[in-house]
Amino acid sequence: MIQTPKAGLVVALFIAVYVSASLWTLLSYSSISDIGLLFTDPYYQHVAKFSFWQASLSTLLSVGLAVPVAHAFSRRHFWGREWLLKLFATTLVMPVLVGVFGIVAIYGNQGIISRWLNDGSALFSIYGLNGILLAHVFFNLPFATRLLLVTIEGVPEEQRKLALHLGMNSWQCFRLVEWPRLKSHLPHVIGLVFMLCFTSFATVMALGGGPQATTIELAIYQAIKFDFDLQTGAVLALWQMGICAALVMLVGRFSKQVSGKSNFRTKPSLQPKDTVLKKSWDSIWIMATLMLVIPPILAIVLSGLNSKLTDVLSDLRFWSAVSTSIQVAILAACISLLVGVILLSTTRVLRLKSQPRRADSIELIGTIILVTPALVLSTATFLLLRGMTNVFSLAFGIVVLVNALMALPYVIKTLNQPMQRIATQYYPLWQSLGMQGLRRFWLMEWRAIRAPILHAFAISFILSMGDLTVIALFGSQDFNTLPLYLYQLMGSYQLEAAAVVSLVLFAFSIGIFSLTDSLNRASYSHTVTSQTKRQESSRHAESK
Repeated sequence: MIQTPKAGLVVALFIAVYVSASLWTLLSYSSISDIGLLFTDPYYQHVAKFSFWQASLSTLLSVGLAVPVAHAFSRRHFWGREWLLKLFATTLVMPVLVGVFGIVAIYGNQGIISRWLNDGSALFSIYGLNGILLAHVFFNLPFATRLLLVTIEGVPEEQRKLALHLGMNSWQCFRLVEWPRLKSHLPHVIGLVFMLCFTSFATVMALGGGPQATTIELAIYQAIKFDFDLQTGAVLALWQMGICAALVMLVGRFSKQVSGKSNFRTKPSLQPKDTVLKKSWDSIWIMATLMLVIPPILAIVLSGLNSKLTDVLSDLRFWSAVSTSIQVAILAACISLLVGVILLSTTRVLRLKSQPRRADSIELIGTIILVTPALVLSTATFLLLRGMTNVFSLAFGIVVLVNALMALPYVIKTLNQPMQRIATQYYPLWQSLGMQGLRRFWLMEWRAIRAPILHAFAISFILSMGDLTVIALFGSQDFNTLPLYLYQLMGSYQLEAAAVVSLVLFAFSIGIFSLTDSLNRASYSHTVTSQTKRQESSRHAESK
Protein backbone atom coordinates (compact mmCIF):
# COMPACT_ATOMS: atom_id res chain seq x y z
CA MET A 1 0.00 0.00 0.00
CA ILE A 2 1.29 3.45 -0.92
CA GLN A 3 2.00 5.58 2.14
CA THR A 4 1.29 9.31 1.86
CA PRO A 5 4.13 11.45 3.30
CA LYS A 6 2.80 13.52 6.19
CA ALA A 7 5.43 16.26 5.99
CA GLY A 8 3.67 17.95 3.07
CA LEU A 9 0.41 18.09 5.03
CA VAL A 10 2.21 19.71 7.99
CA VAL A 11 3.87 22.32 5.76
CA ALA A 12 0.58 23.10 3.99
CA LEU A 13 -1.12 23.49 7.38
CA PHE A 14 1.58 25.93 8.54
CA ILE A 15 1.18 28.08 5.41
CA ALA A 16 -2.61 28.06 5.74
CA VAL A 17 -2.42 29.04 9.43
CA TYR A 18 0.10 31.81 8.71
CA VAL A 19 -1.97 33.33 5.90
CA SER A 20 -5.19 32.96 7.94
CA ALA A 21 -3.57 34.63 10.96
CA SER A 22 -2.39 37.44 8.70
CA LEU A 23 -5.91 37.89 7.31
CA TRP A 24 -7.42 37.85 10.81
CA THR A 25 -4.91 40.45 11.99
CA LEU A 26 -5.81 42.78 9.13
CA LEU A 27 -9.51 42.32 9.91
CA SER A 28 -8.94 43.04 13.60
CA TYR A 29 -7.33 46.39 12.74
CA SER A 30 -10.22 47.33 10.48
CA SER A 31 -13.84 48.22 11.09
CA ILE A 32 -16.95 48.27 8.93
CA SER A 33 -16.79 52.05 8.72
CA ASP A 34 -13.12 51.91 7.66
CA ILE A 35 -13.92 49.39 4.93
CA GLY A 36 -16.85 51.56 3.83
CA LEU A 37 -14.43 54.42 3.20
CA LEU A 38 -12.94 52.41 0.35
CA PHE A 39 -16.02 53.24 -1.71
CA THR A 40 -16.56 56.84 -0.56
CA ASP A 41 -13.19 58.40 0.25
CA PRO A 42 -11.77 60.31 -2.79
CA TYR A 43 -8.17 59.33 -1.97
CA TYR A 44 -8.96 55.60 -1.81
CA GLN A 45 -10.93 55.85 -5.04
CA HIS A 46 -8.08 57.67 -6.78
CA VAL A 47 -5.52 55.09 -5.61
CA ALA A 48 -7.70 52.22 -6.84
CA LYS A 49 -8.42 53.87 -10.18
CA PHE A 50 -4.75 54.62 -10.79
CA SER A 51 -3.74 51.05 -9.83
CA PHE A 52 -6.17 49.58 -12.36
CA TRP A 53 -5.45 52.23 -14.98
CA GLN A 54 -1.67 51.82 -15.00
CA ALA A 55 -1.94 48.01 -14.89
CA SER A 56 -4.47 47.98 -17.75
CA LEU A 57 -2.39 50.31 -19.94
CA SER A 58 0.81 48.39 -19.14
CA THR A 59 -0.86 45.08 -20.02
CA LEU A 60 -2.36 46.46 -23.23
CA LEU A 61 1.00 47.78 -24.39
CA SER A 62 3.05 44.75 -23.27
CA VAL A 63 0.80 42.00 -24.62
CA GLY A 64 -0.54 43.99 -27.57
CA LEU A 65 2.98 44.63 -28.84
CA ALA A 66 4.15 41.12 -27.94
CA VAL A 67 1.79 39.53 -30.50
CA PRO A 68 3.46 41.00 -33.64
CA VAL A 69 6.92 40.68 -32.06
CA ALA A 70 6.41 36.97 -31.28
CA HIS A 71 4.97 36.44 -34.76
CA ALA A 72 8.01 38.13 -36.29
CA PHE A 73 10.41 35.93 -34.29
CA SER A 74 8.46 32.82 -35.31
CA ARG A 75 9.01 33.63 -39.01
CA ARG A 76 12.64 34.78 -38.79
CA HIS A 77 15.62 32.58 -37.98
CA PHE A 78 18.90 34.45 -38.06
CA TRP A 79 22.32 34.43 -36.44
CA GLY A 80 21.98 35.62 -32.84
CA ARG A 81 18.26 34.80 -32.53
CA GLU A 82 18.82 32.35 -29.68
CA TRP A 83 21.05 34.87 -27.90
CA LEU A 84 18.37 37.57 -28.24
CA LEU A 85 15.69 35.30 -26.76
CA LYS A 86 18.01 34.56 -23.84
CA LEU A 87 18.54 38.31 -23.47
CA PHE A 88 14.76 38.72 -23.26
CA ALA A 89 14.78 36.29 -20.34
CA THR A 90 17.12 38.57 -18.38
CA THR A 91 14.37 41.17 -17.94
CA LEU A 92 12.33 38.58 -16.06
CA VAL A 93 15.09 37.71 -13.57
CA MET A 94 16.61 41.18 -13.35
CA PRO A 95 16.01 42.96 -10.00
CA VAL A 96 13.32 45.54 -10.69
CA LEU A 97 15.27 48.48 -9.30
CA VAL A 98 18.24 47.61 -11.54
CA GLY A 99 16.02 47.75 -14.62
CA VAL A 100 14.52 51.02 -13.41
CA PHE A 101 18.01 52.47 -13.03
CA GLY A 102 18.87 51.45 -16.60
CA ILE A 103 15.71 53.16 -17.87
CA VAL A 104 16.48 56.34 -15.91
CA ALA A 105 20.05 56.27 -17.25
CA ILE A 106 18.64 56.38 -20.79
CA TYR A 107 15.48 58.47 -20.53
CA GLY A 108 15.94 60.52 -17.32
CA ASN A 109 16.62 64.24 -17.04
CA GLN A 110 20.35 63.49 -16.76
CA GLY A 111 20.15 60.46 -19.04
CA ILE A 112 21.97 59.68 -22.26
CA ILE A 113 19.22 61.04 -24.53
CA SER A 114 19.09 64.29 -22.55
CA ARG A 115 22.87 64.70 -22.88
CA TRP A 116 22.68 64.03 -26.61
CA LEU A 117 20.11 66.81 -26.98
CA ASN A 118 22.55 69.16 -25.19
CA ASP A 119 19.78 71.15 -23.51
CA GLY A 120 19.34 69.19 -20.28
CA SER A 121 15.74 68.31 -21.12
CA ALA A 122 14.36 64.82 -21.63
CA LEU A 123 11.94 63.78 -24.38
CA PHE A 124 9.30 63.25 -21.69
CA SER A 125 9.10 63.10 -17.92
CA ILE A 126 10.34 59.73 -16.72
CA TYR A 127 8.44 60.13 -13.46
CA GLY A 128 4.73 59.51 -13.10
CA LEU A 129 2.57 57.41 -15.40
CA ASN A 130 4.98 57.73 -18.37
CA GLY A 131 7.89 56.17 -16.52
CA ILE A 132 5.75 53.46 -14.90
CA LEU A 133 4.36 52.39 -18.29
CA LEU A 134 7.82 52.41 -19.91
CA ALA A 135 9.30 50.29 -17.10
CA HIS A 136 6.42 47.80 -17.14
CA VAL A 137 6.69 47.39 -20.92
CA PHE A 138 10.47 46.94 -20.59
CA PHE A 139 10.00 44.10 -18.11
CA ASN A 140 6.87 42.45 -19.50
CA LEU A 141 7.05 42.78 -23.30
CA PRO A 142 9.99 40.32 -23.59
CA PHE A 143 8.29 37.99 -21.07
CA ALA A 144 5.00 38.00 -23.02
CA THR A 145 6.90 37.61 -26.30
CA ARG A 146 8.61 34.44 -25.09
CA LEU A 147 5.31 32.94 -23.88
CA LEU A 148 3.50 33.74 -27.13
CA LEU A 149 6.42 32.53 -29.25
CA VAL A 150 6.20 29.13 -27.55
CA THR A 151 2.48 29.09 -28.40
CA ILE A 152 3.00 29.99 -32.07
CA GLU A 153 5.81 27.47 -32.49
CA GLY A 154 3.52 24.84 -30.96
CA VAL A 155 1.25 24.88 -34.02
CA PRO A 156 1.50 21.34 -35.51
CA GLU A 157 3.43 21.11 -38.77
CA GLU A 158 0.52 19.16 -40.28
CA GLN A 159 -1.68 22.25 -39.99
CA ARG A 160 0.98 24.40 -41.65
CA LYS A 161 1.38 21.88 -44.48
CA LEU A 162 -2.37 21.87 -45.02
CA ALA A 163 -2.44 25.69 -45.08
CA LEU A 164 0.29 25.72 -47.76
CA HIS A 165 -1.50 23.00 -49.72
CA LEU A 166 -4.67 25.13 -49.72
CA GLY A 167 -2.69 28.12 -51.00
CA MET A 168 -3.18 30.37 -47.97
CA ASN A 169 -1.24 33.62 -47.83
CA SER A 170 0.50 34.91 -44.68
CA TRP A 171 -2.54 36.80 -43.38
CA GLN A 172 -4.87 33.83 -43.90
CA CYS A 173 -2.34 31.50 -42.28
CA PHE A 174 -2.12 33.79 -39.24
CA ARG A 175 -5.90 34.32 -38.98
CA LEU A 176 -6.98 30.71 -39.50
CA VAL A 177 -4.05 28.65 -38.15
CA GLU A 178 -2.00 30.66 -35.63
CA TRP A 179 -4.55 33.10 -34.18
CA PRO A 180 -6.97 30.44 -32.80
CA ARG A 181 -4.09 28.93 -30.84
CA LEU A 182 -2.87 32.34 -29.69
CA LYS A 183 -6.38 33.40 -28.71
CA SER A 184 -6.80 30.41 -26.40
CA HIS A 185 -3.57 31.28 -24.53
CA LEU A 186 -3.87 35.07 -24.48
CA PRO A 187 -6.10 35.24 -21.34
CA HIS A 188 -3.40 33.44 -19.33
CA VAL A 189 -0.65 35.77 -20.59
CA ILE A 190 -2.83 38.86 -20.08
CA GLY A 191 -3.70 37.72 -16.55
CA LEU A 192 -0.05 37.09 -15.64
CA VAL A 193 1.13 40.45 -16.96
CA PHE A 194 -1.79 42.33 -15.36
CA MET A 195 -1.04 40.76 -11.96
CA LEU A 196 2.65 41.65 -12.26
CA CYS A 197 1.79 45.27 -13.12
CA PHE A 198 -1.01 45.61 -10.56
CA THR A 199 1.17 44.37 -7.68
CA SER A 200 4.26 46.29 -8.87
CA PHE A 201 5.87 48.06 -5.93
CA ALA A 202 9.51 48.91 -6.64
CA THR A 203 8.72 50.39 -10.07
CA VAL A 204 6.00 52.70 -8.75
CA MET A 205 8.06 53.56 -5.67
CA ALA A 206 11.01 54.65 -7.81
CA LEU A 207 9.17 56.27 -10.72
CA GLY A 208 5.87 57.38 -9.19
CA GLY A 209 5.31 61.08 -9.50
CA GLY A 210 3.78 61.80 -6.09
CA PRO A 211 0.15 61.49 -4.96
CA GLN A 212 -1.15 61.47 -8.54
CA ALA A 213 0.83 58.30 -9.34
CA THR A 214 0.25 56.14 -6.25
CA THR A 215 -0.92 52.53 -6.27
CA ILE A 216 -2.57 50.58 -3.47
CA GLU A 217 0.70 48.88 -2.47
CA LEU A 218 2.57 52.17 -2.32
CA ALA A 219 -0.26 53.68 -0.26
CA ILE A 220 0.05 50.77 2.21
CA TYR A 221 3.79 51.39 2.53
CA GLN A 222 3.30 55.12 3.09
CA ALA A 223 0.57 54.55 5.69
CA ILE A 224 2.70 52.11 7.73
CA LYS A 225 6.23 53.46 7.24
CA PHE A 226 5.72 57.22 7.25
CA ASP A 227 2.33 57.96 8.83
CA PHE A 228 2.21 54.92 11.16
CA ASP A 229 -1.52 54.83 10.37
CA LEU A 230 -2.06 51.15 11.12
CA GLN A 231 -5.80 51.20 10.44
CA THR A 232 -5.39 52.68 6.98
CA GLY A 233 -2.57 50.25 6.22
CA ALA A 234 -4.71 47.29 7.33
CA VAL A 235 -7.75 48.39 5.29
CA LEU A 236 -5.67 48.95 2.16
CA ALA A 237 -3.93 45.59 2.66
CA LEU A 238 -7.31 43.84 2.91
CA TRP A 239 -8.43 45.64 -0.20
CA GLN A 240 -5.32 44.62 -2.12
CA MET A 241 -5.70 41.01 -0.98
CA GLY A 242 -9.35 40.91 -2.06
CA ILE A 243 -8.62 42.36 -5.49
CA CYS A 244 -5.71 39.96 -6.06
CA ALA A 245 -7.85 36.98 -5.02
CA ALA A 246 -10.57 38.04 -7.47
CA LEU A 247 -8.00 38.49 -10.25
CA VAL A 248 -6.41 35.08 -9.64
CA MET A 249 -9.82 33.37 -9.76
CA LEU A 250 -10.75 35.30 -12.91
CA VAL A 251 -7.49 34.37 -14.63
CA GLY A 252 -7.87 30.73 -13.60
CA ARG A 253 -11.45 30.66 -14.89
CA PHE A 254 -10.79 31.98 -18.37
CA SER A 255 -7.17 31.07 -19.09
CA LYS A 256 -5.40 28.12 -20.58
CA GLN A 257 -1.96 27.24 -19.26
CA VAL A 258 1.00 28.20 -21.44
CA SER A 259 3.90 25.80 -21.71
CA GLY A 260 6.78 26.83 -19.49
CA LYS A 261 9.48 25.41 -21.75
CA SER A 262 12.33 27.72 -22.64
CA ASN A 263 13.69 25.92 -25.73
CA PHE A 264 12.63 27.37 -29.08
CA ARG A 265 12.76 26.07 -32.63
CA THR A 266 16.22 26.05 -34.18
CA LYS A 267 14.78 25.58 -37.69
CA PRO A 268 12.05 27.69 -39.29
CA SER A 269 8.55 26.27 -39.54
CA LEU A 270 6.73 26.02 -42.84
CA GLN A 271 5.60 29.46 -44.02
CA PRO A 272 3.91 30.91 -47.11
CA LYS A 273 6.15 32.48 -49.76
CA ASP A 274 8.39 35.16 -48.29
CA THR A 275 8.44 38.72 -49.64
CA VAL A 276 10.45 41.89 -49.10
CA LEU A 277 7.41 43.50 -47.45
CA LYS A 278 7.11 40.68 -44.89
CA LYS A 279 10.83 40.78 -44.17
CA SER A 280 10.67 44.54 -43.62
CA TRP A 281 7.57 44.24 -41.40
CA ASP A 282 9.16 41.59 -39.19
CA SER A 283 12.48 43.44 -39.06
CA ILE A 284 10.78 46.63 -37.86
CA TRP A 285 9.14 44.83 -34.92
CA ILE A 286 12.29 42.94 -33.95
CA MET A 287 14.48 46.05 -34.15
CA ALA A 288 11.97 48.16 -32.20
CA THR A 289 11.93 45.58 -29.41
CA LEU A 290 15.72 45.45 -29.33
CA MET A 291 15.83 49.26 -29.08
CA LEU A 292 13.58 49.00 -26.04
CA VAL A 293 15.46 46.20 -24.26
CA ILE A 294 19.15 46.56 -25.14
CA PRO A 295 19.89 50.26 -24.31
CA PRO A 296 18.89 50.05 -20.60
CA ILE A 297 20.88 46.82 -20.19
CA LEU A 298 23.92 48.40 -21.85
CA ALA A 299 23.45 51.49 -19.68
CA ILE A 300 23.53 49.32 -16.54
CA VAL A 301 26.86 47.80 -17.58
CA LEU A 302 28.55 50.93 -18.97
CA SER A 303 27.29 53.32 -16.28
CA GLY A 304 28.54 50.99 -13.55
CA LEU A 305 32.13 51.23 -14.78
CA ASN A 306 32.73 54.77 -13.55
CA SER A 307 35.06 56.73 -11.28
CA LYS A 308 33.04 55.78 -8.17
CA LEU A 309 33.70 52.07 -8.64
CA THR A 310 36.63 51.87 -6.21
CA ASP A 311 34.90 54.15 -3.69
CA VAL A 312 31.79 51.96 -3.59
CA LEU A 313 33.77 48.72 -3.45
CA SER A 314 35.76 50.07 -0.48
CA ASP A 315 32.63 51.25 1.38
CA LEU A 316 31.76 49.11 4.42
CA ARG A 317 28.05 49.90 3.97
CA PHE A 318 28.17 48.34 0.51
CA TRP A 319 29.75 45.12 1.76
CA SER A 320 27.33 44.98 4.68
CA ALA A 321 24.44 45.21 2.19
CA VAL A 322 26.05 42.55 -0.03
CA SER A 323 26.50 40.20 2.93
CA THR A 324 22.92 40.68 4.13
CA SER A 325 21.51 40.24 0.61
CA ILE A 326 23.41 36.99 0.05
CA GLN A 327 22.35 35.62 3.44
CA VAL A 328 18.69 36.49 2.81
CA ALA A 329 18.77 35.10 -0.73
CA ILE A 330 20.46 31.79 0.18
CA LEU A 331 18.24 31.14 3.20
CA ALA A 332 15.03 32.14 1.39
CA ALA A 333 15.91 30.05 -1.67
CA CYS A 334 16.81 26.99 0.43
CA ILE A 335 13.62 27.26 2.52
CA SER A 336 11.46 27.77 -0.57
CA LEU A 337 13.09 24.83 -2.34
CA LEU A 338 12.78 22.56 0.70
CA VAL A 339 9.13 23.47 1.27
CA GLY A 340 8.34 23.02 -2.43
CA VAL A 341 9.95 19.56 -2.56
CA ILE A 342 8.14 18.48 0.63
CA LEU A 343 4.76 19.67 -0.69
CA LEU A 344 5.22 18.03 -4.09
CA SER A 345 6.47 14.77 -2.51
CA THR A 346 3.05 14.54 -0.85
CA THR A 347 0.91 15.69 -3.78
CA ARG A 348 2.51 13.30 -6.27
CA VAL A 349 1.71 10.33 -4.02
CA LEU A 350 -1.88 11.56 -3.68
CA ARG A 351 -2.13 11.61 -7.48
CA LEU A 352 -0.73 8.08 -7.68
CA LYS A 353 -3.51 7.10 -5.25
CA SER A 354 -6.07 8.73 -7.58
CA GLN A 355 -6.75 11.64 -5.22
CA PRO A 356 -6.11 14.60 -7.56
CA ARG A 357 -8.44 16.98 -5.71
CA ARG A 358 -6.53 16.64 -2.45
CA ALA A 359 -3.27 17.10 -4.33
CA ASP A 360 -4.59 20.22 -6.08
CA SER A 361 -5.78 21.63 -2.74
CA ILE A 362 -2.34 21.24 -1.15
CA GLU A 363 -0.62 22.82 -4.16
CA LEU A 364 -3.16 25.64 -4.07
CA ILE A 365 -2.16 26.37 -0.47
CA GLY A 366 1.46 26.53 -1.62
CA THR A 367 0.58 29.08 -4.30
CA ILE A 368 -2.00 31.00 -2.24
CA ILE A 369 0.71 33.55 -1.70
CA LEU A 370 -0.19 34.87 -5.17
CA VAL A 371 -3.29 36.49 -3.66
CA THR A 372 -1.34 37.95 -0.74
CA PRO A 373 1.36 40.23 -2.23
CA ALA A 374 4.62 40.58 -0.32
CA LEU A 375 3.80 44.00 1.11
CA VAL A 376 0.37 42.81 2.29
CA LEU A 377 1.91 39.79 4.03
CA SER A 378 4.67 41.95 5.51
CA THR A 379 2.11 44.45 6.81
CA ALA A 380 0.02 41.70 8.38
CA THR A 381 3.10 40.13 9.98
CA PHE A 382 4.16 43.52 11.36
CA LEU A 383 0.70 44.08 12.89
CA LEU A 384 0.53 40.50 14.18
CA LEU A 385 3.85 40.65 16.06
CA ARG A 386 4.01 44.27 17.22
CA GLY A 387 1.94 43.53 20.32
CA MET A 388 4.12 40.56 21.29
CA THR A 389 7.69 41.73 20.72
CA ASN A 390 9.94 44.29 19.08
CA VAL A 391 9.16 43.54 15.45
CA PHE A 392 12.36 45.06 14.12
CA SER A 393 14.45 42.67 16.22
CA LEU A 394 12.92 39.88 14.09
CA ALA A 395 13.30 41.78 10.81
CA PHE A 396 15.86 39.37 9.31
CA GLY A 397 13.70 36.30 9.94
CA ILE A 398 10.55 38.01 8.63
CA VAL A 399 12.30 39.13 5.42
CA VAL A 400 13.65 35.60 4.82
CA LEU A 401 10.27 33.97 5.54
CA VAL A 402 8.22 36.29 3.32
CA ASN A 403 10.73 36.06 0.46
CA ALA A 404 10.71 32.26 0.72
CA LEU A 405 6.92 32.23 0.49
CA MET A 406 7.00 34.66 -2.44
CA ALA A 407 9.30 32.30 -4.37
CA LEU A 408 7.32 29.16 -3.49
CA PRO A 409 4.83 29.36 -6.43
CA TYR A 410 7.76 29.47 -8.87
CA VAL A 411 9.37 26.45 -7.21
CA ILE A 412 6.12 24.48 -7.37
CA LYS A 413 5.61 25.47 -11.01
CA THR A 414 9.16 24.42 -11.94
CA LEU A 415 9.32 21.10 -10.06
CA ASN A 416 5.74 19.84 -10.29
CA GLN A 417 5.89 17.97 -13.59
CA PRO A 418 9.45 16.55 -13.23
CA MET A 419 8.74 15.18 -9.73
CA GLN A 420 5.38 13.74 -10.81
CA ARG A 421 6.93 12.13 -13.87
CA ILE A 422 9.72 10.37 -11.97
CA ALA A 423 7.29 9.14 -9.30
CA THR A 424 4.97 7.68 -11.94
CA GLN A 425 7.87 5.79 -13.53
CA TYR A 426 9.76 4.56 -10.48
CA TYR A 427 7.50 4.53 -7.42
CA PRO A 428 6.84 0.73 -7.60
CA LEU A 429 10.62 0.18 -7.79
CA TRP A 430 11.19 2.42 -4.76
CA GLN A 431 8.63 0.44 -2.79
CA SER A 432 10.09 -2.92 -3.75
CA LEU A 433 13.58 -1.76 -2.73
CA GLY A 434 12.29 -0.12 0.45
CA MET A 435 13.88 3.19 -0.52
CA GLN A 436 12.53 6.35 1.05
CA GLY A 437 13.48 9.73 2.46
CA LEU A 438 16.84 11.35 1.78
CA ARG A 439 18.46 8.08 0.67
CA ARG A 440 15.94 7.65 -2.14
CA PHE A 441 16.15 11.30 -3.11
CA TRP A 442 19.94 11.29 -3.33
CA LEU A 443 20.39 7.93 -5.07
CA MET A 444 17.41 7.93 -7.44
CA GLU A 445 15.80 11.35 -7.82
CA TRP A 446 18.61 13.90 -7.62
CA ARG A 447 20.22 12.97 -10.94
CA ALA A 448 16.89 12.94 -12.76
CA ILE A 449 15.60 16.31 -11.52
CA ARG A 450 18.87 18.11 -10.79
CA ALA A 451 18.37 20.61 -13.64
CA PRO A 452 14.89 21.84 -12.60
CA ILE A 453 15.99 21.95 -8.94
CA LEU A 454 18.97 24.17 -9.78
CA HIS A 455 16.72 26.32 -11.97
CA ALA A 456 14.17 26.69 -9.16
CA PHE A 457 16.95 27.60 -6.71
CA ALA A 458 18.31 30.21 -9.13
CA ILE A 459 14.89 31.83 -9.56
CA SER A 460 14.28 31.87 -5.79
CA PHE A 461 17.76 33.27 -5.11
CA ILE A 462 17.42 36.11 -7.62
CA LEU A 463 13.88 37.02 -6.56
CA SER A 464 15.02 37.26 -2.94
CA MET A 465 18.28 39.01 -3.81
CA GLY A 466 16.49 41.71 -5.78
CA ASP A 467 13.44 42.19 -3.57
CA LEU A 468 12.74 45.70 -2.33
CA THR A 469 9.16 45.23 -1.13
CA VAL A 470 9.73 43.50 2.22
CA ILE A 471 13.01 45.17 3.14
CA ALA A 472 11.47 48.60 2.46
CA LEU A 473 9.16 48.04 5.42
CA PHE A 474 11.66 46.43 7.82
CA GLY A 475 14.97 47.90 6.67
CA SER A 476 17.04 50.24 8.85
CA GLN A 477 20.57 51.61 9.12
CA ASP A 478 21.69 48.34 10.71
CA PHE A 479 19.70 46.07 8.38
CA ASN A 480 20.20 46.94 4.74
CA THR A 481 20.23 44.98 1.48
CA LEU A 482 21.57 45.89 -1.95
CA PRO A 483 18.16 46.88 -3.42
CA LEU A 484 17.41 49.17 -0.46
CA TYR A 485 20.95 50.58 -0.56
CA LEU A 486 20.49 51.23 -4.29
CA TYR A 487 17.15 52.96 -3.68
CA GLN A 488 18.73 55.18 -1.02
CA LEU A 489 21.55 56.16 -3.39
CA MET A 490 19.09 56.97 -6.18
CA GLY A 491 16.92 58.96 -3.77
CA SER A 492 19.91 61.08 -2.73
CA TYR A 493 20.97 61.57 -6.39
CA GLN A 494 24.27 59.71 -5.95
CA LEU A 495 23.79 58.30 -9.43
CA GLU A 496 27.37 57.19 -10.09
CA ALA A 497 27.46 55.16 -6.87
CA ALA A 498 23.98 53.83 -7.67
CA ALA A 499 25.25 52.75 -11.09
CA VAL A 500 27.97 50.63 -9.48
CA VAL A 501 25.47 48.95 -7.13
CA SER A 502 23.12 48.32 -10.08
CA LEU A 503 25.93 46.63 -11.98
CA VAL A 504 26.75 44.41 -9.00
CA LEU A 505 23.11 43.35 -8.61
CA PHE A 506 22.84 42.70 -12.34
CA ALA A 507 26.05 40.65 -12.25
CA PHE A 508 24.63 38.54 -9.41
CA SER A 509 21.45 37.88 -11.42
CA ILE A 510 23.26 36.88 -14.61
CA GLY A 511 25.99 35.05 -12.70
CA ILE A 512 23.70 32.75 -10.72
CA PHE A 513 21.82 31.69 -13.85
CA SER A 514 25.03 31.21 -15.81
CA LEU A 515 26.45 29.13 -12.96
CA THR A 516 23.40 26.86 -12.74
CA ASP A 517 23.36 26.51 -16.54
CA SER A 518 27.06 25.55 -16.52
CA LEU A 519 26.50 23.02 -13.75
CA ASN A 520 23.62 21.47 -15.69
CA ARG A 521 25.69 21.28 -18.87
CA ALA A 522 28.65 19.74 -17.02
CA SER A 523 26.36 17.25 -15.32
CA TYR A 524 24.74 16.31 -18.63
CA SER A 525 28.14 15.85 -20.32
CA HIS A 526 29.35 13.69 -17.42
CA THR A 527 26.21 11.54 -17.60
CA VAL A 528 26.53 11.07 -21.37
CA THR A 529 30.25 10.21 -21.03
CA SER A 530 29.53 7.67 -18.27
CA GLN A 531 26.78 6.03 -20.31
CA THR A 532 29.05 5.84 -23.37
CA LYS A 533 31.85 4.22 -21.34
CA ARG A 534 29.43 1.67 -19.87
CA GLN A 535 28.13 0.80 -23.33
CA GLU A 536 31.69 0.42 -24.68
CA SER A 537 32.65 -1.78 -21.72
CA SER A 538 29.58 -3.90 -22.26
CA ARG A 539 30.31 -4.36 -25.97
CA HIS A 540 33.97 -5.14 -25.18
CA ALA A 541 32.93 -7.81 -22.67
CA GLU A 542 30.49 -9.36 -25.15
CA SER A 543 33.17 -9.50 -27.88
CA LYS A 544 35.42 -11.47 -25.54
